[in-house]
Amino acid sequence: MENVEKQLREEAKRLLADKKVDVIVGYEEGTLPLQTVPCFITNPDDAGKLVWNSFCSQNLAKYVHDIIHQHRESQVRVKPEDKTRKVVGVVARGCTTRSLVIHLQERQYDRDEVVIIGVPCTGFVAKRKVSTLVDGKEILEAAVNGDKISVRTTSGDKDVPLKDVIADNCLNCHFNNPVISDIMVGNEAPPRDVDREYDSVNKFENLPLEERWSYFTKEMEKCIRCYACRNTCPSCYCKICFVEQSQPAWVGTGDDPTDVQVFQIMRMFHMAGRCVDCGSCVEVCPMGVDLRNFLKKLDKDGFELFAHKAGESIDKPAPLSTFEMGDKEKFIFEPESSS
Repeated sequence: MENVEKQLREEAKRLLADKKVDVIVGYEEGTLPLQTVPCFITNPDDAGKLVWNSFCSQNLAKYVHDIIHQHRESQVRVKPEDKTRKVVGVVARGCTTRSLVIHLQERQYDRDEVVIIGVPCTGFVAKRKVSTLVDGKEILEAAVNGDKISVRTTSGDKDVPLKDVIADNCLNCHFNNPVISDIMVGNEAPPRDVDREYDSVNKFENLPLEERWSYFTKEMEKCIRCYACRNTCPSCYCKICFVEQSQPAWVGTGDDPTDVQVFQIMRMFHMAGRCVDCGSCVEVCPMGVDLRNFLKKLDKDGFELFAHKAGESIDKPAPLSTFEMGDKEKFIFEPESSS
């Protein structure tokens, strides 16, 4: 990690000094344990703030999209001859690069507007898992030491095995190395065991329909509609979300359970062929809603029906945005038999 971090800082400083990018989006140390925070560096001398470790959890592709589009909006009233472009450099692990690929496929910005600094990933730490292993005690400090995390809580110190607290989405990740990059730092991360990727989905699918719906409704009862999942998701970039539209009004603004269900169902279906399983929505959810199990179901369907993995390649667009004569059709006419 130290070698990657050193190279990362050097490359970021060079890109800014040579004016190859206007801003670098990366991670820096946060004020709370177990997490880093996004940082936006415009001065080459500040490149030393960048970090890369097991606490870097957020998918930074969200900020690339927002920075470029905010700049474009600022240029609307500028004379044509005075218009400028914003080039964004971004620190990107495998799932982040897949989100960038989706942005490029959906023509949200041009390839020359983003410079991708690829980093190998061995998975990030899930804060909720650490909290469980320290019995919910307040965590004051945490640091990775080899294959363990040393945690200091209000009740004392405890060492937690790193492998036991890696986020679920990282455990069976196909893409722990970038799928696209302009600069690559560090050595490739070793491949993950992906044989059990869909175990939880298979278990869920085998439940009777009533039990599946019961599980969904119980999970949605936790949701407070804070929209943290939507706000952190790189594939949620609509200027006006459907939940905020009033003509027509898709969902109410109260706490009716059906409004929560409609919001989550519609958002999930917007993710069909577009969710890269980065885990950001799960990580930021304050209520611990099991969003991943449902999104992973869509991922499985996309893979089994269309041999598609979201953002895998710039040349492989999402199933819902393309058509092939050989596409399977059984799931359309006989959905129960193919589920």
